[in-house]
This record gives sequence, C-alpha cells and structure tokens, in this order.
Amino acid sequence: MPTAASPARTASALAGRMSAVNEMTRLLRLLFEVEREFVRTAPTLVYRVGEPELKYLVCQHVWESAGHARFLRERGRELTTFGSNETVRDPIRRIFSETVGRNDEDPLMILAGFYEVLKPALLAAYRHYLKVTDPLADWPSKKLVEEFIADEERHQREVAPYLGGGDAREWKLHLTQALDDMGGWLGHETRLPLAATYVWQHEATPYTHPATCNRGKYPVCSGVFGLDPAEDPIVRPWLTDPKTDARVIRLMVYVWLMMEMDAIDYLSTVFLETPAAPFDLHYDLARHLWDESRHSQFGFRQLPKLGVDLMTVEHSLDLYNILVHLPPHERYAMMTMEFEANSFPTKATVMDRVRELNDFEADTLLAFDRNDEQNHVRYGHRWLPEIMALFDEKRPPEEFVKATKEKFYRYAEIYGGKVPHSLPRERRLTGEKILKLAGV
Repeated sequence: MPTAASPARTASALAGRMSAVNEMTRLLRLLFEVEREFVRTAPTLVYRVGEPELKYLVCQHVWESAGHARFLRERGRELTTFGSNETVRDPIRRIFSETVGRNDEDPLMILAGFYEVLKPALLAAYRHYLKVTDPLADWPSKKLVEEFIADEERHQREVAPYLGGGDAREWKLHLTQALDDMGGWLGHETRLPLAATYVWQHEATPYTHPATCNRGKYPVCSGVFGLDPAEDPIVRPWLTDPKTDARVIRLMVYVWLMMEMDAIDYLSTVFLETPAAPFDLHYDLARHLWDESRHSQFGFRQLPKLGVDLMTVEHSLDLYNILVHLPPHERYAMMTMEFEANSFPTKATVMDRVRELNDFEADTLLAFDRNDEQNHVRYGHRWLPEIMALFDEKRPPEEFVKATKEKFYRYAEIYGGKVPHSLPRERRLTGEKILKLAGV
C-alpha cells in the first residue's frame, strides 16, 4: 500500500524540479537589491557636484534605476522564491554606503566610484544574467535585462565627459576590492577576500550631509525672491500685478523654474536617511526628484533663448542651508505640504498671463510643471505619514506640519540669509534688467 511522502522529501523534490527557476530568481533578487541601493545612495551626488547638467543627469539615472528595480521586483514576484520583503542584504548595502564617501571629499572622485566601479559591475551582472538564462523560457526577464543593459551603457556614455577630472585611482581600487570580496554583484566571479587591513570608511567616519550645496562656477546668493527690482530678479508683487507685462512674467517664472535646482538638492538628502522605507516610497521620491530636475531644466534652457546670460543669474541656497538642519521627515513635510501645496494660486495667475504671449512652448512647460506639482502633493499625503513613522513621530500629520512650519521659520532666522551676493548689483540679473530684456 503506498505511503505519503514526508514533507521534507516533498520540499526537496519540489526544489529540485524548480532549480532552474530558483537560480534565475536568486539572480533577479540580487539585481533588484543593487538597483534599489543605487536609488538610495546615488542622490548624495546631486548636491555635491556643481555642474547643473551633471545634477540633472544623476537625477535622471536615479529615476531610471528606480524603474529597473520596480520591473525586477514585478518580474521576480512572478517567480518562486523571490520573497515578499524588500530588504537589502548587508554586503550589498555596505558597499553602497562605502561608495557615498565623506562630504569633504572631491565629489568627482565619489562620482567615479559610482560610475567607474559600481555601475560597470552592474552592467557585467546584467550581461551575465543574459548569458546563463534560457532566452525562450525566461523571455520576459531577458527582454527587461536587454533594455536595462542599453540604459546602463547610455549612463556610462552620458557621465563620461564629467569623469577623469581628479585622481580617483586609490578610491576606485578601494571599492573594487570590496566588490571582489563578494565575487561581483551576483557572486559569479572569482572571490578575492579582503585583506585584514581593509578599513570600511563609512564605519569609521559616518557620512553627514554638507552644510551647503555645490553650484560649481555659478554665482550664488541667499534668495531670488524679493520686493526690490534693483536687487532681486523675481519681484513678488510683479508676478500677480495685472499691469506687469506678460513678457516680464515669463522671464521671472523661468528664473523661478531654474531655481527648482534647490529642490533637487535638498530632496536628494532624504533617500540616504530612510533606509528602512518601503521601496515604493523611494520610487516616488525618485520620480519627484526627476520631475524637479526637469522643471529646473525648463528655466536653465529657456533663459538663454530670451537673452539671459546664465552667469548673471545667482543661485539661491537658503532652502538647502536651512532644511539640511531638519530631520528628513520635516524636510519632506515642508517641501510637499508647504512649498508645493501653497504655490498653486500664484502659478495659476502666472500661467494665465503667459498665455497672452501665444508662446506654445512656455505654455507647455508651465502646464507640465503644474501637473507634476499636483502629483507631488499627492505623494506628500501618501508618504508623509510613513516617513513620520520611520522617525517615531506620532502626532497627527496636520499638527506635525504646522509645528514643522514654525520650526522652519525659526531655523530660517539662524541659518538663512547668510550667503552674500556673488555678483555686484551692476552685473547680476535683477527685476530692472528683466524689464530691459523683455523690451518693456
């Protein structure tokens, strides 16, 4: 008479039958964790590098990597043994935490660590996956990985012009040794154990955000909004005054949009400090970051077309300089529930005025800016309670936001208004100069 197989024998038999799927799932899981950690740590580059075009690229790559991670997770969950949690194993997290470096180090050296060590290793891992999987049986994964390989190759090409500016040889060797200890991201290469003398820098000196952000060669100041046309490029009353010429408003709003660079700088600080956040939170943060980057590019690219020399436009640093002193959940609350949520009335007036110019490009850029900002406020309502919970904040969100706003203005008295004008009034863009540029 037949007898039932033991549970242990049944599980062993099932694992054997599914071994081909299980191995590919293991690799997909590792790739997901690597992409996720890039999303968590690479934003630390944004406020440390000075070139706006490089900031924009990093924001774009973080967003694309978030997309890679999301698709890997979705594909992995179609297969057995991927797991329902989203945690990252310690050896992977340790290498990315090491790559962040210290805030006093050359940002281009840190960039080289990400783009000349970690990203090439990820590209090699994707290529290995294609080599070892069955192109028909695992067709859905194969097509995803082929697209991700193309992205990774493009990322290398896009960042290449910014690399090689400093001596990063020792730093790259340091990170390569850490990767070699794992045998590459997938463990498929010969493992070279670390020397006993190897020191993990991030454990010896924990990373802290710099007190101010880097704007490279561009002039800086505390803020660009004000009341004096002889001093400030964005004259607040002019934005909503019906007597202001629409051409003036268009120029001022492009300055406003370009200054959303401060948003990408301070939003970038939130990722690293929320390692326990659900992946979907970081995914939406990455989208938020890329949106703000595009908005800044609207101004960065349009102002020269209207006759503005970008080297006369001072970059405002106050928001970063103040917010970096607040914990991450308070930074996020101010961004979504205060700055963005309260910008709609003024921007609506601006949009209506700019439409008088029959400038289709300007209308399009402002419409997409508004649409994105509406989504960002939705993100705030969705994720603020969860970020608050990560920091054991138990007050109702409304009460928390109100208290955070009051704290922000107290901190503004301490840390705001400390950046002097880089340019004299005669050289920097002001409201009076905008009048002339607009032909008013």
